[in-house]
Amino acid sequence: MEDFKVLVVDDEEDFVKTLSERLEMRDLKPDVAMNGEQALQKVQQEEPPVMILDLKMPGMDGLEVLRKVKKAYPKTQVIILTGKGTKKDEEEARKIGAFAYLRKPVEMDVLVETMKQAHEKFKKVKHEVDTAFMAAAMATTGEVDLAREMMEEEKKEKKK
Repeated sequence: MEDFKVLVVDDEEDFVKTLSERLEMRDLKPDVAMNGEQALQKVQQEEPPVMILDLKMPGMDGLEVLRKVKKAYPKTQVIILTGKGTKKDEEEARKIGAFAYLRKPVEMDVLVETMKQAHEKFKKVKHEVDTAFMAAAMATTGEVDLAREMMEEEKKEKKK
C-alpha cells in the first residue's frame, strides 16, 4: 500500500489506539487527535491528505471540524466514521464536503479501501491546484500563452 499520513480524530481513546495499531499494520502512518480543537491544531501544523473524523465529540463536534477543515484545507479528504450519526448528519456532512460517511463498526478492508480512494482524490485535487497556481504565476510574469497552454493540458487530462 502507498505510504500516506492519516489523521484520526475521535474522543474514544481505546478506539483510537486500536484503529491506529491496525492502520500501522497496513503501513499507514496515523496521527491522532482526541478532540476537534486538537485536530485543527494538527492540521495547521501539517495538512494531512486524509482525515478520519468522528461526529459526536465533546466541545467542537465533527461537523464543525469538517466545516473548518474544508474551508481552510479543501484538499484534505475527510472520512466521517461515526457510531451515533443520523441521516441528517450524513446529509450535512456530504453537503459540507465529506469524502465518505461510514458507520462504526466498519470492516477494516472497507475503511482502508475508502482511505485509498480518498488519498487518490487528494493527489488529484493537489495536482489541479498546483497547476492553477503555477499558471497564474506565469500569467502574472507575462507568460500568458504558456499559462493558457498549461491550463489546456490540464483540461485534457481531466477528460481522460
